Order: sequence, then structure tokens, then C-alpha cells
Amino acid sequence: MGGARNPGASGAWPAGLQSWLVEGGGLVASSSEPRGFGFPATCPANCPAPSAMAQLPPDVEEDECLPEYRYLFCPDLLQDKVAFITGGGSGIGFRIAEIFMRHGCHTVIASRSLLRVSMAAKKLIAATGRQCLPLSMDVRAPPAIMTAVDQALKEFGKIDILINGAAGNFLCPASALSFNAFRTVVDIDTIGTFNVSRVLYEKFFRDHGGVIVNITATLNLRGQVLQVHAGSAKAAVDAMTRHLAVEWGPQNIRINSLAPGPISGTEGLRRLGKSSGEHDLPWGHSEYWAPTNTARTLGG
Repeated sequence: MGGARNPGASGAWPAGLQSWLVEGGGLVASSSEPRGFGFPATCPANCPAPSAMAQLPPDVEEDECLPEYRYLFCPDLLQDKVAFITGGGSGIGFRIAEIFMRHGCHTVIASRSLLRVSMAAKKLIAATGRQCLPLSMDVRAPPAIMTAVDQALKEFGKIDILINGAAGNFLCPASALSFNAFRTVVDIDTIGTFNVSRVLYEKFFRDHGGVIVNITATLNLRGQVLQVHAGSAKAAVDAMTRHLAVEWGPQNIRINSLAPGPISGTEGLRRLGKSSGEHDLPWGHSEYWAPTNTARTLGG
């Protein structure tokens, strides 16, 4: 972290606060994996108060399917639909895949790591009984995306929904951020989102319509320390969402962005929470520890 200090505290950043790279919601190099999010099995009214969030869930080695699921929507809401999910092997993407599949959807989960998505697919199939196709794909490489989309279309014959969830992030002060590091995050988050959307538009959505959901973040809603790269990349994705929604909307393509806030039980929250007091956190306590997620939809 280059000796960076919290501007709102007298001490250095917590010892557990280190740079890490996230791809599609899962850590590239870490012994712990984020668990992502899903609809709770209990009523939202039973969610703990913010003060109770100080007791963070224990670290987990990998994502697991929900032990139980209470349907908030019709069980066959997505019956026989097909969703293509980047970053679907872990974290938010994994949980989206699970919830979609529990509502009748078949999924394609794509990540650079074929091992990761293959293991995830086995769990998802066992828990839901739906089909899940794991594919290795780098969102920065259009030829690889074309190959993966062709495989998905060969397997299912269609793609109804695209979830752009692959992302890169790490904590770093702007003064220590290398040019290559900034470019890498933009390449994955912003350019990767466009690459996959563009390929799917060309190969299926242009003639059949479809739905695109871009997973962004709340970082760009106000300035935050250590996140200029991720905040800038996600702000660009929100802008892209608006433009594509206007341009592709007349072709029956609905495009939205979803900006989750901090999520309990994830690696990011645990690392930033390893401090002696709440004021050591790099942004407001009430926002950071909120028991519910902040979500926004844009462009339609």
C-alpha cells in the first residue's frame, strides 16, 4: 500500500488491508473467496441492525449454493431462458447464476479460470437441476469471446440475458497507481463490458432482442480514497449503459446497470474491517456497514 494512511485516522491502514485483484467477484490470488449475494432465505425484516454487522461471517474457501431458498418471485419466472454470465464462477456472478437457475433459467458462466467455473457449474447443477455450461474466456480478448458465445449458442440455441459481471479491482492510492494497473482495470471493467455486449449484439441480440445487465458499483457516486481506477471504470460503464440503452432499445434490447453497495461476508469487507475501530475505514461507517445493498438501474 506504499505506506498510505487513512486521512480520517491517526494510525496506518489496518494490517490486513492489502492490495488484491478481483476477477469477476473472485480473488485471483487469495485463500479466501467472496460469497457474493442472493435473495435471503428469511424475510428482509429479519436482517440484523447495522451494529450487529460488526460480527462478520467467517472466511470461506469457496462459494457455495444457498442451503435453502424462499421464492420471492414466481418459481418459473425465467423458465427455459438462457443467461450468459461473465465472472460467474464466484461472488456476485455465482449467486446471480444460482438465483436465475432456481427460477428455471439455464446458464453459461464464463471466467478466465476454467477450473473455477467448472467447479462452480457442478455445484449450481446439483443445487438447482438446471443446465450450466462453464467456459474459459477473457473479456479483454474479442476472439475468445466470439468462440465462447458460439459454444453457448451451439449448446442452447439462444441467449436471452447477458450479465456483465467480470471486473478487476484492488486498493491503491492514486499517487502510487501505475499506468498499467489503471489501464488493466479499465480494460476488464469498461472495455470488457463493451466487448462482450458487442459480440452478443452481433451474434444474437440484433436479430432476436435480449437483456443486458451491467454490474457496476457505488464508488463513482462520490469520491473515495484508493479507488480512482475502479470508480472511473465503473462510471464509464454507467455511461455506456445509457448510450447503448438509447441506441439498441429500438431493437428490443433492454439494458440496465446494477450498482451493489458493500456486501457482508465478502473478502473486501473483511479486509477493510480488520481494524481497531470503525473510523479506520476509508469511507463512512453507515454506508460501509449497511445491512442492505444499494442498487440503481439506468437506461430503461
